[in-house]
Order: sequence, then structure tokens, then C-alpha cells
Amino acid sequence: MPIHRSRPSWEILSGDSADVYFARAERILDREGMDPVVTMEVFARQEAILCGIDEAKNLLGHVLADVGDGEAIVEALDDGDQIAPKEVVLRIQARYRAFGLYETAMLGMLAQSTGWATAAREVVNAAAPEPVISFGARHVHPDITDVLDYAAIVGGCVGASTPAGARLAGLNPTGTMPHALVLIFGDTVDAALAFDRDLDADVPRIVLVDTFKDEAEEALRVAEALGDKLYGIRLDTPSERGRVTADLVLEVRARLDLAGHRDVKIVASGGLTPDRIHYFKEAGAPVDSFAVGSYISGAAPIDFTADLKEIDGRPIAKRGRIPGRTESPRLRPVRLADWRQD
Repeated sequence: MPIHRSRPSWEILSGDSADVYFARAERILDREGMDPVVTMEVFARQEAILCGIDEAKNLLGHVLADVGDGEAIVEALDDGDQIAPKEVVLRIQARYRAFGLYETAMLGMLAQSTGWATAAREVVNAAAPEPVISFGARHVHPDITDVLDYAAIVGGCVGASTPAGARLAGLNPTGTMPHALVLIFGDTVDAALAFDRDLDADVPRIVLVDTFKDEAEEALRVAEALGDKLYGIRLDTPSERGRVTADLVLEVRARLDLAGHRDVKIVASGGLTPDRIHYFKEAGAPVDSFAVGSYISGAAPIDFTADLKEIDGRPIAKRGRIPGRTESPRLRPVRLADWRQD
């Protein structure tokens, strides 16, 4: 059973977020008394990690809710599937006016989320076997942070910083503490002790150590203050101070080990990309996990195309396409009632 999303927004269901020509087409077909049964296929032109297909299923579960049994047939792949160029990821057979207005929405769901998930997979592959956490929420509009973080998790991230995004993936949010908290307390150790006092025991004690003093010095101070409660430290040194380097990670690790804090983890963040992660790996820097933001959130959408391939059972296609259904052995039937959330 899939994780249910909330009901699609009014802007989506009303068609206000659709390209206007789809609404005009619906009006013309209504006035002309035309509503054929069509088969639509959706594909991308490049290899990618598919995401957004579950959101499209949710939308179809609503817009096809009043269609009788057997009158709408949907087949699809799943979020997280690796897709090949021009592989059909979604096939819909139904009367055109039941779903045609929502082509824009479905393609947008797929394009944006697949771009994010594919970028996430790139950094996850670069970091393996160390885990990656999605920290990209601050780079996108807050109305879509849940979709971003969900896509990052589909792409292989082990967690995400927002409760909304983690919830879509059935996880708890992941994070440390903001620099603002340390600045307000005026001391990293004081902030760390308050963090430990006031948060639930199941929240890992991971402390920022780059706010006031030398990172290695702060890491040791925090480790001595929290003892066995300290799970890890996070390095987020800004570019103005040379950002996080492999040498810095190596020094922090060595000084923690010499002081007997071998179990304390090191989390690296700050403008990370696959190339930057490879740099840490090649230098032998012992980073235990990576927090990645803008590389994932700034990924370009991956174009998807929707084609009508049959009208009332007759194979058809525009120029450049082959009429009729595309051989697509990986498509699986979708039970729309499972994707409908009132």
C-alpha cells in the first residue's frame, strides 16, 4: 500500500495550474460533443531516477474517481525506478476529457522531482558507503520543500531536514542545530548543553563546531562536555574562512581520537557536490556523513513528454513518433482507489 499524499491542491484540480490551451481544448471538445477513449504514454529522453510518479498516481486517483470500473486503465513504474531514455513510465487509457486537462501537472510533477532524485543519486553514489542527508529546503519555495526532500530520499538520501519531506517518505526529520542558536548562547558548549537538556533522547546530539573558535578546539570542548551523549560534530566552515577541507577533517578526527573520542562522528556540509565529495574521498578524509543542499535542490528538471498513441483503439501519433502502444514490459497496473486521499 503506498504512502498516501494529501489531496491535490485546488489550483491543480481546477486546472488553474495547467497550460491554458488544455482548458481551451476541453471546452472545444465539450461543445463539439467529442470525448474519445485515448491511450496516452509518458516518457523522458534520458536515463534518470524516476520520481513524481506516485504524486501523478495520486492526482489520477482523484480526477478519475468517478469513472466506472474498467473505463480507466492506468499502468506505471514506481518512484525510485531507474529509467532508460524513451522508456514509458506512465500509460493512461480513459476518455480524454477525464484527464487531459492535467497533462501539465503530471509532466511538472515528474520533471521536477525526477531532476531532484537523479541529482541526489549522483551525490549518494559519490559518497558511498557513507550516507547523505538532504539539506536543500532553504533553496526552494517553502510550498514545495516536502516534494524536494521526498525526491532526495527517493534518490538515495538517508534523511531530510524538513518534517514535511521526511513524513512523505515515512521517516523522521534529520538535522543538527543552526548557527543562530550558538550565536544566541554565545558559546558552543553552552548551546550544546542546552541542546542536550531540552531535546528528546532519540534526537542524535550532533553539534556545530565552526561558529566561534577553531573547529578542532570546539570539537574537543563539546566532546568533553557531553561525553558519551555526543553522537557527532558538524563542520560547516564558510568560504570566507576557507570552507571545510580534507586537512581540517583529518585534524579534527586525529585530535578527537587522541582524546579518546573515537566514536564521535564527523558530518561535513557546505556547498557539497559530487566533485567535492570525491575530493574528500581521494584525500582519505574520514567524513562519516555528508549534508547536501544546493546541488540537489538546484538540479535542472528532466523533460517528460506525453503522447496520444491510440484514439478509440486506432493507433495514431504525431510525426516523429511511432503510432500505437510502445512495448513496455516493466509497466505495472495501478489500482487508482489505493491512491485516492479525501
